Amino acid sequence: MLALLFSAIAAAAPLQPADGVVHVKVVLADAQQTPRPVPSYAILISANPPTAAPRRVVTGVDGTVSVHLHPGSYIIESDAPFVFEGKAYEWHQIVSIPAGRDVALELTASNADVGPAGPAASTSEAPAELSVSTLQTEWQDSVLALWTPTTHASGFVIDAKGLIATDRRALGGASSAEVQITPAVKVAANVLASDPAIDVAVLWVNPGQTSSLRPVPLGCSDTRTPLAKDQEIVTIGSPLREAKGPRFGTVNRVDSHSLATDFVIAGGSSGGPVFTSAGAVVGMTSVSDGEDQRRRGNARVIPVEDVCKAVTAARASMKDAAPPSDAHLPVEPSRPFPVDALKEMAKRRVGSLNPYQQPATDFDIAFITPVMIYAEEARAEEQARDRSSAGRSSNAGQALLDFGNWSEYIIGTPPVLFVRVTPKMVEGFWTKVARGAAQTQGVALPAFKRIRSGFSRMRAYCGDAEIAPIHPFKIERHVSETETVYEGLGVFDPGALAPSCGSVKLVLYSEKEPQKADTRIVDPKIVEQIWQDFAPYRQQ
Repeated sequence: MLALLFSAIAAAAPLQPADGVVHVKVVLADAQQTPRPVPSYAILISANPPTAAPRRVVTGVDGTVSVHLHPGSYIIESDAPFVFEGKAYEWHQIVSIPAGRDVALELTASNADVGPAGPAASTSEAPAELSVSTLQTEWQDSVLALWTPTTHASGFVIDAKGLIATDRRALGGASSAEVQITPAVKVAANVLASDPAIDVAVLWVNPGQTSSLRPVPLGCSDTRTPLAKDQEIVTIGSPLREAKGPRFGTVNRVDSHSLATDFVIAGGSSGGPVFTSAGAVVGMTSVSDGEDQRRRGNARVIPVEDVCKAVTAARASMKDAAPPSDAHLPVEPSRPFPVDALKEMAKRRVGSLNPYQQPATDFDIAFITPVMIYAEEARAEEQARDRSSAGRSSNAGQALLDFGNWSEYIIGTPPVLFVRVTPKMVEGFWTKVARGAAQTQGVALPAFKRIRSGFSRMRAYCGDAEIAPIHPFKIERHVSETETVYEGLGVFDPGALAPSCGSVKLVLYSEKEPQKADTRIVDPKIVEQIWQDFAPYRQQ
């Protein structure tokens, strides 16, 4: 009986037409006419004419959203304007949804109402802002790590011809640098412009190396809305020992050539681009303390107008310069050293974990492998936990954790070989005479020593083949307020110095005599021991 009743009702009721589906895609072209999907963008859908409150939907990471609708006419419009590269975009479209059919609607610049960003684009609600995830997706690959012998900094691609902007102070005033395009690709860069007055440097890499990266639009010719106190800003940097990503801050004060902010950025991030929350570029970060580029919480922002000035000078210099080499430079190994292996090696070698040492004329050479650094870090942590411990690290052990301006690089025990070249200390002739004279009067004075000569550069050879280091670092030692002396710190691949070389040779050059080579054949026993220290790494 119930079955007959339901059959009768079904027969009497009119058939409902099948729903249709509207597929909306929001996409805008950038200055290079590259299509860019607009994610996390709110769209309102209402009947035409409206009969109820509109339905609000949001695009996904690919800029699309699909909605099932009854057949009929609909209004599809923006919930709020979308700000992109200095312009505000807003859409209002009418579509018809047939029964059981799919309809595609693409919202682009061609069917948008376009106006300037800022007050002219205001509606009853604030303009839609670029989400932080969108900023990161759009620009993270365009922010690169920069290396010089004494510094690590960030920079960002600003031109399809291979130009990269960075903080001059963070770069250390260098005339060249190495640019980490990806973890597997590093190339040389020339400094085309370096202006200490505005603290901006512009580097040039071979254009072929940055062709896949999207230049960050500086908008040098755009009319800008002035920044205001307490305005939110975002920067992206490439820190030395942290993942690349955004940092947040606010504007504290606006000066003529800088913005005071409360940015707390990681070491090596200085030189990254700074955006408003709407995605407009407003400048780049810079350290405010030239004596310590690795301090936290002291970042200022160089206005984009000053960056544009340096870019103009760099483009003028490009006309008469040859493009930099596109040769790939050595990079750090991608695999970490197995911690269990380091722990086991340190246990077995208690008492024999000092660097392997070899003397030269003006320098002492130390070969440092990961097991030595790991053991000393473990010992330091143990002593920190037990302050009452009477144990003390040896001088050699302390040196393993003191790499001056590169101490942060050592964190995490990278799987590389360090060759440290330390200047020798000598006693001057007249101080030695004065000490002898004092001794004849019964006064014993300690030797007054000075550094023989600072480190200039090092070349390494496996047999007759020269080995390029991953990093040709220099360690800065400030011996007085006006004098800085350098140690060498060559970072090499685990397999660079091997017994199969036949012989391993180092050629050292001092600051005092930069053209005079001091050639040293490395003791074969040291080479063999280095090779054995990396055996667990090769075997994993």
